[in-house]
Amino acid sequence: MSPIRVFVLLSGLVLSLAALPVLAQGDLTGLQKQVEDAERAFAKTMADRDHAAFVSFLSAETVFFSGGDALRGAPAVAAAWKRYYEGEAAPFSWGPESVEVLDSGRLAYSSGPVLGAGGERIGTFNSVWRLEDDGRWRVVFDKGCPPCDCSEGSDG
Repeated sequence: MSPIRVFVLLSGLVLSLAALPVLAQGDLTGLQKQVEDAERAFAKTMADRDHAAFVSFLSAETVFFSGGDALRGAPAVAAAWKRYYEGEAAPFSWGPESVEVLDSGRLAYSSGPVLGAGGERIGTFNSVWRLEDDGRWRVVFDKGCPPCDCSEGSDG
């Protein structure tokens, strides 16, 4: 490849990277609040026993990890989670303890406790949210795990 062509390709790459928006801390704080509010509203669908509202928070291409399997797409997740919305009492609840947003303002991570019907901690949820073209945050990845103290940070 000629040096001129390499220069043109690298220049294009640099320009495209420079075009990525980087948000100020105040903007990120506002976006973190949006994601936290979205997570709380998502969790409220369980308390309200509103399966249709739950589905509205799913990205079309969402992936939920369930046991060793991945449920792919909103229809598969909606079908698998319908059983949790049956009956008068919610079998579990959840809420965010930690929310982080990428500097681009398009992806976010939320994590927090999953509580059993009696209020005991039974797990930890981990979700990745995406700001979609319609301006709504929706879940693209979700995975629960056994209870852990995620406030300790990570060594890895």
